Amino acid sequence: MAVARTPRHKWIEEGLRALAAGGPDAVQIEALAKALGVSKGGFYGYFADRRALLEEMLERWEREVTDEVEARVEKEGGDAKARLRHLFAIVDTGDGLDTDLATDLAIRDWARRDPAVAERVRRVDNRHMDYLRSLFRAFCADEDDVEARCRITFSLYIADQFMFADQGDRSPAEVRELTTKWLLDSSR
Repeated sequence: MAVARTPRHKWIEEGLRALAAGGPDAVQIEALAKALGVSKGGFYGYFADRRALLEEMLERWEREVTDEVEARVEKEGGDAKARLRHLFAIVDTGDGLDTDLATDLAIRDWARRDPAVAERVRRVDNRHMDYLRSLFRAFCADEDDVEARCRITFSLYIADQFMFADQGDRSPAEVRELTTKWLLDSSR
């Protein structure tokens, strides 16, 4: 009876989990094999070495947080405000994403020490900003207003992960909804 190999995507997923939990140094072939309950020999059927796995992990993250998120938002359709709301909902909940905010933070932290990773994050961030600009321009005529809304939106995405402040008498969900209403207010 033939033994099925652990699929390539499982190695990548486990690598992303290890990255989120402990940074790039935590992505070790033996540890991944142990977590998957397999021998490390199967790894080399897919990847030449650890560096190749790290590169595929970054490619997966980039594709998911750009192409796949944008495609989901566009498929949902609606006007620019509806698409922004859908985008915010995906980001807030991580709904349907394989990579999570912890992975995003780990990659951003890694980028502080690795110029190649920093360049990839810059490319991703520029893509995010371009997409936000395309949506905000649909109802904001002033380019300064568009840029400010994009910067605030993207900064909130990053900063929200580091905020532990109380929300007063409001829940975090209520504060997110207030923020969304403010960002989508055409009269500003």
